Amino acid sequence: MSLRLYTWLRMFLRLVVGVFFRQVEVVGLEHVPERGPVIFAGNHPNSLIDPLLIVVSCGRVVRFAAKDVLFRSAFLRPVLRALGAVPIARRSDHSDAREAAAHNEVAFDTLIEVLASGGTIGIFPEGLSHDAPQLARLKTGAARIAAGVCERHPEQAVAIVPCGLTYMQRRRFRSRVLLQFGTPLMVDAARAAAGDVVAGVTAELDGGLRALTVNAADWDTLRVLDGFRRLYQPPQISIHDRVELARRFNAEYPRVRDEPEVRSLYARVGAYLDRLDAAGVSDRDLQRTLSRGDALARIARHLLLIVVWLPLALPGAILHAPTGLLVQVAAPMLTPRKDVLAATKLLAGLLLVMASYAVGIAWLGVRAGARAALVALVALPITGYATLQVFDRSASLRRGLSTLVRLFSFEREIAALRAERGELEAAVVAAVNRFRPSDMVLLFPRESEPERK
Repeated sequence: MSLRLYTWLRMFLRLVVGVFFRQVEVVGLEHVPERGPVIFAGNHPNSLIDPLLIVVSCGRVVRFAAKDVLFRSAFLRPVLRALGAVPIARRSDHSDAREAAAHNEVAFDTLIEVLASGGTIGIFPEGLSHDAPQLARLKTGAARIAAGVCERHPEQAVAIVPCGLTYMQRRRFRSRVLLQFGTPLMVDAARAAAGDVVAGVTAELDGGLRALTVNAADWDTLRVLDGFRRLYQPPQISIHDRVELARRFNAEYPRVRDEPEVRSLYARVGAYLDRLDAAGVSDRDLQRTLSRGDALARIARHLLLIVVWLPLALPGAILHAPTGLLVQVAAPMLTPRKDVLAATKLLAGLLLVMASYAVGIAWLGVRAGARAALVALVALPITGYATLQVFDRSASLRRGLSTLVRLFSFEREIAALRAERGELEAAVVAAVNRFRPSDMVLLFPRESEPERK
């Protein structure tokens, strides 16, 4: 694996990821050791996109274990080789189980030697990418590899870093994703010598991943319950407590969702979040002082969207809209698996956009000369970026005048939102106090809560 090629490819993939996702939030980079052997072990909800996010975000050179059937793809094979991926043979993909086992022995030896030399590898202990709302039962590969390193190289200690991936809308273009790196689990020679090291490390890793993942019935529910969490929590709590609070809301909501009080409150919180989006502010913004300058900045951004980005995006619509529609329609036909849909959209969209850009530039070069082709080479990415800006804020653009009116009356809108937030906070606290299980100890006792009877 060429380090220079890996670096350039990672830079390109970072650009691709930045185009596909509106926001990639990375938390816990301080948990990633700067040197020494590391196994990045993540949950696996989104096929090839999961390792891409870890590769472009972790700051280390990572070699991933990948199922060998992916290497059959003419498009994926050079990318996987450039990233140093190690092929793993799954029994379900091969009729000869003995041959697959022998192949995997070689693959495990390769991964062990990467770690022994101070490198890093990535692995998904669930085994298969899936679209289930719960973490699947973990396989023992990460623990066995770590133990194997320490047995062969007792001087080494391996850090297993849990990686929690949470997608706001997993299959949607320009969605958001959260990548959390958890506290490393350390495996050294002494621990590797213990009889139950594989089971113990796997169980500990399971707990680490569950602490970094939030499960809900659907993403809209996750969004609204995250609003509940923000309204309920005190300011400046730790990330761990935020995740624990979110997990509790998601775990208890199915039990009480049909209660009239909860249904009404759910609708109110959803409407409040929509108003925040329309005003261009976050719940966090309401807890700090917003000046007239903030209002003017938001007015300027909205006018920029209407006056600059929209006209620049219109020429690109001729090129980008057919690609977007084709990918949207064709992707479900290309793969029956929902967990692979986003990766299919990313790869197909990337290929189609690059092909359409190349054809457009070549056509202009033939018809109008090199200068026109050069102008197109510069203009197409600009209009593509403008298209992303318009796509990201399409709801705000549809509201158009009403959004602008609200922004000009920004101070009144913020005052109304703050008043609504205060009412919702009290209602959420009261609902938690009323509906929480009697044996549940509150994370954050609130003085405003009445005594539970």
